[in-house]
Amino acid sequence: MKKVPLIFTLVSSIFLFNSVHAQEHSTEAHIMVNSQNLAWNTGPASLPAGIQIAILEGDLTKAGPFTARLMIPANYRIGPHFHPAIEHVTVLEGSFYMGTGKEFNESTATELKPGDFAVMPKEFVHYAFSRDKVLIQLHGIGPWGITYINEADDPRKKQ
Repeated sequence: MKKVPLIFTLVSSIFLFNSVHAQEHSTEAHIMVNSQNLAWNTGPASLPAGIQIAILEGDLTKAGPFTARLMIPANYRIGPHFHPAIEHVTVLEGSFYMGTGKEFNESTATELKPGDFAVMPKEFVHYAFSRDKVLIQLHGIGPWGITYINEADDPRKKQ
C-alpha cells in the first residue's frame, strides 16, 4: 500500500474541518463554511434559468479567486461555451455530464459523479448537462464570464 505524505493528510483534514460559518469574502480572511448556512440565490443571467448559486469565497465579477456552489436542476443544459480564465468543477451530489467541442452531443459526454473533478483551461470549449438534480462546486479566477459558441444558447440574448 502506498503511504500518503503527512502534509497531504494534514491539508485534507483542514479542508474537511472547514465547515463552520462563511466569513468575509476576502482573499486575506480565513474562511470557514457551514453548508447549512449558505445563502442561495438565483444564478447569473448568463446561465439558463433554474440554477441556484451560493458564493463561498470571492466575487465572480471581480479579479481574484472565487468559489461557489451551484445547485443544478434536472434536465438542465449549458450549450458549448468557454470562459476567460481557468475553471474547476467538483461534483458534490448527483451526476453532472460534461463534453468537449463546439457541438452539443450527449452521447460523447463524460459522466462525473460525487468526488469527480474537471478542469477547463482558459477558453477551452465545453458543454454540460444534468439528467437529475446536481450539486457542484465551482472555483477559479475572476472575473468569471461565459461566451457561448452558438448565440442561440446564450440566455442573455433571449430576454
